[in-house]
Formats: sequence, C-alpha cells, structure tokens
Amino acid sequence: MTDTSIFPDPTYKDTVLAPLFEGVKTHYAGHMAAINRAHLVMLVETKILSAQDGRKIAQALAAIDAETDIAALTYTGEYEDYFFFVEAELRRRLGDLGGALHTARSRNDMDHTLFKMALRIRAEAMLDQLTTLTKALIEKARAESDTLIVAYTHGQPAQPTTFGHYLAAMIEVLSRDGERLSAAIDNLGHSPMGAAAITTSGFPIDRTRMAELLGFEGPLVNSYGCIASVDYVTGLYSAVKLVFLHLGRVVQDLAFWSSFEVAQLYVPNALVQVSSIMPQKRNPVPIEHMRHLASVTCGRCDMVVNTMHNTPFTDMNDSEGEVQQAGYAAFESGGRVLELLTAFLPACSINAAKVRRNTDAASITITELADTLVRDEGLTFRQAHEIAAHVARNLDGAPLSEGFTTFQAAFQTATGRATVMDDTAFRTAVSPENFVALRDRIGGPAPAALASALDDSARATQTLCTFGDVRKQRIFTADTARTNAFTQLLEI
Repeated sequence: MTDTSIFPDPTYKDTVLAPLFEGVKTHYAGHMAAINRAHLVMLVETKILSAQDGRKIAQALAAIDAETDIAALTYTGEYEDYFFFVEAELRRRLGDLGGALHTARSRNDMDHTLFKMALRIRAEAMLDQLTTLTKALIEKARAESDTLIVAYTHGQPAQPTTFGHYLAAMIEVLSRDGERLSAAIDNLGHSPMGAAAITTSGFPIDRTRMAELLGFEGPLVNSYGCIASVDYVTGLYSAVKLVFLHLGRVVQDLAFWSSFEVAQLYVPNALVQVSSIMPQKRNPVPIEHMRHLASVTCGRCDMVVNTMHNTPFTDMNDSEGEVQQAGYAAFESGGRVLELLTAFLPACSINAAKVRRNTDAASITITELADTLVRDEGLTFRQAHEIAAHVARNLDGAPLSEGFTTFQAAFQTATGRATVMDDTAFRTAVSPENFVALRDRIGGPAPAALASALDDSARATQTLCTFGDVRKQRIFTADTARTNAFTQLLEI
C-alpha cells in the first residue's frame, strides 16, 4: 500500500502543494467529481468492477460530494493533493475497496481531461461574448451605413468612407477570429481518459464511453499524445491572443478619432471622465482601459504559450496546475474588453461637422477627381493624378469643393485644352457622398455593397453560434447521461 500521508517539507508545502490544492478547489473539484463518476460507470459497464462494488463506491462518492464543503477545506499536507484526499475518504469509508476506483487510470489522463473541461467552459463563454459583440457591431454598422468618416492611412487623412464600412472591416476580422477560436475549442473536444499514465491500460476499458459520459466527441487517439501534447493549450491561447491583438488596433483608432484635434468620434458623457483640475476636459477613459486590458490579455496568453517552449514531449508540470490556472486570467481580462466594447461602440456617434471640416482641410476626395478625369476626359490615370495633385497643392486653404478655378487652370496647362466639366460637375465629383456612392463594388462602402457584406457577416456569426450550441448541447447531454448512469449504480 502506497503511503500518501507523509507530510511534505514545509517550504514545498507552502510554495507548491498548498497553492495547487487551492487551485483545484477553485477550478477543478467539480470536474474531478464528474470524472470519478464517469470512470466508475465505465468500470462497471465493462465488468472491470462488479455491480455490487460499483454501488458501494457510488454511495461513498455521493456521500463525499454531499458532505464535503470544498471551499472550507484547508491544505494540511496530510495528503499530496485533492485527488489523494478524495481517495483517502473513499478508503476511510470502504477500506481497500476505496482504492478500486483508480483502476485503469492515472492522474496524468485525469489532469489533462479536467484541464480541457475547464478550458472549454471559459472558451465557449468568450466565444459567446465575441459573437455578442459582433452582432452589436453589425446592427451599429447597418445604422451607420451612410455616416461619413475620414479614413486614415499612415496616420494621415486618406479618403472618405462610412462608419458602417469601417465597422464592417472590424466585423470581418472578428468573424475570422471567432472561427479560429471555435476551431481551437473543437481541439478541446477529444478526451485523454484511458491513456492512463501514457500507454493506456491492460484492462478492457471503453475509452469511447468515457468520452461520451464527459461530453467529448470521442477519445484522443494516441495515448502518448494524450499526456504529452499541449497543442490544445497553445492553440487555444494563440487564438485568444489574436482576438485582442486585433481589437487593440481598433481601440487605438478610437483613441485617435476621439482626440481634440481629430474629434470625429463623439463619446457620450456616460463613458467619459472629467479632470479633477481642468474643467474643460472630457477624457474617454474606457478607451484606455480597453487598450491596456487587451494588451494584458495578449501578455497572459503569451505567458502560457511561452511556458511550453523547449519543454520535453512528455508529462510535465510546465503544462499543468499553476500554468493552467494562471492562464484563466486571460479569459477574465479579455472578457472585460469584449463586454466594455459591446457597450462602448454602439453608444458612440460620429461628429459630422468635424468630419466635414477634416474632409475639406485634407482634400480627401481628390482621388475621385482623378478617376473622373480618366472616365470623362479620356486622360491616363497618371495625367489625371498629376492634375489633381496640382490642385491639392494650390488651394491656399480653401476647401476642395471651391477649387474649380484652380482645377480649370491646372487642366488647361496639363492638356492644352479646356475641361468639359463645369463648376457643378466639379463639386459633384469631389463630394464625399459621390465618392462613397461610386464605390459600389464587392467590399466597398456604397450602401448596396455594404449591406451585402453585412448580410454575409451575420450569416457567419450565426454559424459560429450554431457550432457553439452543438458543443454545449453535447456537454449537457453527457451530464444528463452520466447522472442517470451513476444514479442507476446507486440503485443496484
């Protein structure tokens, strides 16, 4: 009989074992109970244990679950970890029979199974938050499909587009991020149970039944890989990181757009803070919180992934216990970003007067002047570009819409003839409304093109929701089946 009650070195106890015990209490005790019950059902069904012994163990497990106040447990060092605490309780109640539950399994396969069970709950919750944000942005983009903004490239005013078009770009990235996250959740969907320490077992276990009882699609096949592979961890945290790396770029735009100098994004009073000393200040502080929380989340994901770097391809603590628990903070900080952004962006609006001011000041519609010269005047694009550039350089502070005279002169000089355009046609050509309306191509900002893109995004988002619903239903079905099978053991 293995002695599991030797008290550890006090420093080892306080620095390693006690924190791990607390982590199990917080994150894994419920999953361990589910594994215990499922494994017992499987042992009885495969006749590795008799029905009578199974009933006795089931009764003891039920009593332990009912009588143990897990939150009140304090780690004493009497048993190495929570697993041995439960086994000791079984043996105290049943004698040697209490040790029979561990037939054909190991803490190795149990650990990776409960890690997956804990991760899939958090990851599904984050995917729900992500799809909720996406749906809110689709609704906002439809409402803002005609709302002009200044689009920037290289930090400079570039061309007019619409707020809806900008949001649609953001939505498409979120959709791809959601697909990556959903695929990473799928990679949590196969059970390590039955791998035992690393080579399965000599007992006639039913790995498929165990997977079914725990809500997995099936067993993860290679038993060595069940214990040694950590790609379910690295893949998931890589997918999570990308969500917040990409959102961080959008949040940076929000900070720039809401600055006093640009001021095209208006943040409502409920989402700003005032200065304690400067009466004029309206600080859109939630933007800063989203930016730093997104960065913190990326860092937490990197911490988990980088911890796996250059570790041996075998069972190791580098991928277990404390690393797993530390990673859960990424879901907490990332979840806060998603919730805040879901409230923030729909509440914001575009300052049309500031957009018009910046549009005029930066001549951002002049690309369409060049395009119009190609279509209506028969010029090459390079000729047209040079004429338009001359106009932009010689407006002397006037808005482009008032630059017809400058344009006439530049056109005459460059071509040796008069333009066919009059002032009205010129104003139309350089208006932001015309600029957007003409860009009615796949992915463009014109209303029909944008509406089509948003419809596609809505369908993609619904598909992600459906995938998540299927996975959650599988877990619910397994919980029901496991409870029923365990109850039948009690009643034998």
